[in-house]
Amino acid sequence: MHQVLPVILCGGSGTRLWPLSRAGFPKQFLVLSGNTSLFQQAVERVNQLGAADITVGNTLVVTNEEHRFLSLEQLREIKGVNATLLLEPTGRNTAPALTLAALQATEGDQDPILVVTPADQTVQNPAAFQQALQQSIRAAANGGIVILGITPDKPETGYGYIQQSGTAGAQGEYTVAQFAEKPSLEVAQAYLAGGQHTWNSGMFVLRASTWLKALQHFRPDIATATQAAWQGKTIDAPFVRPSKEAFAQVPSESVDYAVMEKCPGSSYPIHMVSLDAGWNDLGAWDAVWQVNQDGHQDAQGNVVQGDALLADTTNTFIHASSRLVGAVGVSNLIVVETPDAVLVADRSQSQNVKKLVQQLEAKKREELSLHRKVHRPWGWYDSIDEAERFKVKRIQVKPGASLSLQKHHHRAEHWIVVKGTAQVTCGDKVTLVTENQSTYIPLGEVHRLANPGTIPLEIIEVQSGSYLGEDDIIRFEDTYGRG
Repeated sequence: MHQVLPVILCGGSGTRLWPLSRAGFPKQFLVLSGNTSLFQQAVERVNQLGAADITVGNTLVVTNEEHRFLSLEQLREIKGVNATLLLEPTGRNTAPALTLAALQATEGDQDPILVVTPADQTVQNPAAFQQALQQSIRAAANGGIVILGITPDKPETGYGYIQQSGTAGAQGEYTVAQFAEKPSLEVAQAYLAGGQHTWNSGMFVLRASTWLKALQHFRPDIATATQAAWQGKTIDAPFVRPSKEAFAQVPSESVDYAVMEKCPGSSYPIHMVSLDAGWNDLGAWDAVWQVNQDGHQDAQGNVVQGDALLADTTNTFIHASSRLVGAVGVSNLIVVETPDAVLVADRSQSQNVKKLVQQLEAKKREELSLHRKVHRPWGWYDSIDEAERFKVKRIQVKPGASLSLQKHHHRAEHWIVVKGTAQVTCGDKVTLVTENQSTYIPLGEVHRLANPGTIPLEIIEVQSGSYLGEDDIIRFEDTYGRG
């Protein structure tokens, strides 16, 4: 019996899908194809790999501290999945991330087979995915490394390639001859014509001990530093946190560069199992248009998500988040509307959205990392209006949740309950405020908002004062461990 642990690598910010994907709510948590997020789809796919000879155990999610509650909330919406969240205090790329998962997997002298997948891909044919991954599990059971290679259908220049050699083994696995960097168009055309190359999917299957041994062989610096951070871990189930100080010293490197690309011809055999399952890594808005063509494309090749009206428009993707978008007489465009930013791009240039992101970073614009609607462990807030000396927010608090006990030096707040019941702490008084009632929090007063009810609480908050930044907050008590 093959014991399998799914490993979901849930880092990254997906900047090429700005303005929908941002650091505070990145690509993997978005619903871009189907009815669930890419992260939820990844978790569900790898939890459906069980067979007569394969058992699937606890899912390991490697994500960062900032996204812990977002990950947990989306996991709770998936029935029958138990997960442990390994929280990186800072991003160190995929090699240290996988090492954390392998160290967790080998606790108690276990050595399961890890099925490792990024959290931000989509697959159109789940049955083909399941078959290929089951083959990979069986091929990796003897200690080898198996990488999933995507059967190419075009001369793609945006992916790395895997060159195979020899004939297929018992599980359809080929020996990997070498890895190739992203090629020129001419080289990509030659790869496609030759039939010996597949795209590198970033999905791997291998025993936990195999990864730890290979990493120690090829990159002992990463292995030693990550082990030191792991030894200093703290556990607050379902969260496991490596030492913040030690993890900051771990070299940043990808799985590919650290180990995989060094394996061909070494003492660590690496094989490739081909995957032809409608895979896409949704690396740019053009890819989102492509994967939504089946069943969502109109007769003119347009794909629309949200409220939009089109006239004389062809081969265009429109995503409308909060208002009506109209398009007249245009072709081959990407239009993405959010409450605080609108992207218009030529579809063929959608990879270059990163150039806008670089400008946002240089200008230190808030739109780089936060949406107007910001998710928090207790719910969310939406900043619907602001000007000099005032800001208006719509706030939702989950049933049973509460904000921190806090105070502000520069602003007062008025709260109007529009749905549910609020428990309001203001100074030494605790009161219940119900629908259509309001309360006032004076400047400098210690206060807290909580939802004691069974339905979401919604309030309108009006802030007034000389400074209204999110950093004007002193927390005294916080359920979610924020400073």
